Amino acid sequence: MAHAMSDDQVAGELKKMTAFIRQEALEKAKEIQIKADEEFAIEKSKLVRQETSSIDSQYEKKFKQAGMSQQITRSTLANKTRIKVLSARQELLDDLFEQARGKLADYTEDKGKYQELCKNLILEGLYALNEDKVVVRARNADYDVLKRAMKDAKEEYKKSMEGREVHLELDEQNPQPEGCSGGVSVVGGGGRIDINNTLDERLKLLETDALPMVRTSLFGKNENRRFHD
Repeated sequence: MAHAMSDDQVAGELKKMTAFIRQEALEKAKEIQIKADEEFAIEKSKLVRQETSSIDSQYEKKFKQAGMSQQITRSTLANKTRIKVLSARQELLDDLFEQARGKLADYTEDKGKYQELCKNLILEGLYALNEDKVVVRARNADYDVLKRAMKDAKEEYKKSMEGREVHLELDEQNPQPEGCSGGVSVVGGGGRIDINNTLDERLKLLETDALPMVRTSLFGKNENRRFHD
């Protein structure tokens, strides 16, 4: 027959049960805390990775933008510098030919050399036209020199063309306009063909034909130039 527990025994049992429950609760709470700490660490690590990735992405984007901006700035400055250099070179070339244009009139001062030049300019026109009768136009001031040049040109043409004669006529009704530096126009084809061999026109041709050579002589060969005049 079982004996009833005394009050002290009951109190002792209750104390043991209370201690057991308390210990169980502490261990459970510890487990929960450990699990919470682990989950917090995982979530924290995840957030850090996301933020780091976002920062890296933003930095890479800004770095690319900065690189593109730098390239655009560098290209713009290079183009502006190139334009300034080309403009300065063109000004120099224009000034060079303008100086040459200013000296054309001086060339006519030496009558002997000028007569020889006019003869050659007339001959060039005669060979190009290949006609029996041509008209020569020049400045009023050059008529005396030109008449001698026409005589010399006629004789040389006959000699070089194996005796073929050519009739040269000085057109005193239509002289070269005021401001012309000199030279001649040789007209054929019944007035339809005009070979302009004035000094001004020859200088214009020189500007076009000799410009690449002059440019190279002054500034050197452009290694970046793919096509040449």
